[in-house]
Formats: sequence, structure tokens, C-alpha cells
Amino acid sequence: MNSKINIPIALKNITNHFSPKIIGEVNDVYIKIVKILGEKVPWHNHKNEDELFYVIKGSLLFEIEGKDSFIMNKGDLFTVRKGINHRVSSDKECEIMLIENKTTAHTGDVKSEITKSIAHQILE
Repeated sequence: MNSKINIPIALKNITNHFSPKIIGEVNDVYIKIVKILGEKVPWHNHKNEDELFYVIKGSLLFEIEGKDSFIMNKGDLFTVRKGINHRVSSDKECEIMLIENKTTAHTGDVKSEITKSIAHQILE
């Protein structure tokens, strides 16, 4: 992953929703992009790791268990602290960037139809 990445072009090449793609890495962290459409992300948490969300395009409904939900729009950034139960969804296609430790499972310990291994997250 030592090549230049054009994020809008990389996003155009992503055809499946809820399928994060690794576009870079910095030390022990992956930088990922993903398209979200619908409500397939299950409630989950990351016991030992924070997770950063940045909205590139569209709007994202962000829910945190026991708190009021909120909308993230293009340009918004939010960090979910470790151990916080959360999920995201979007009525219309939303493009986001995630920054996660390399050990972070993108749906935590919860296995669902959208759960992808790191091998399936490598940008092709």
C-alpha cells in the first residue's frame, strides 16, 4: 500500500454496500472507505479500540445505545470510544472513511451478514 489513492475514484469502484475497503495504513491503524445504504449494521462495540468516522458524502444516522441518535453530514467527524455500543445506517447512499486499529473487527464480536474479514477488506 505504498501508492497514491484517489478517494473519489476508489469509492466509485466499490460496488457493495457495507463492505469496507482498506486504502492505507499508518503505524497500527487502517484507513478504510465504505458505502452505507440501509440498516444492516448491527449493534456492536469495540472493547479495546476507538473508531473514527468521517462522512465524505451523504448523511449517516449514528446511534449510541442509551443516548439520542444524531445525523452526521458531509465533512462531519466523530470518534466512538472503546466499549460504546453503536450502529450506523443511511436512507440514501453515504460514503464514509473509517480509521481503526488493525485489530478492530468492523462489527466487533457480532457476526452478521455484513461482517468481513481483513482479507475481504483489501482494496483491489
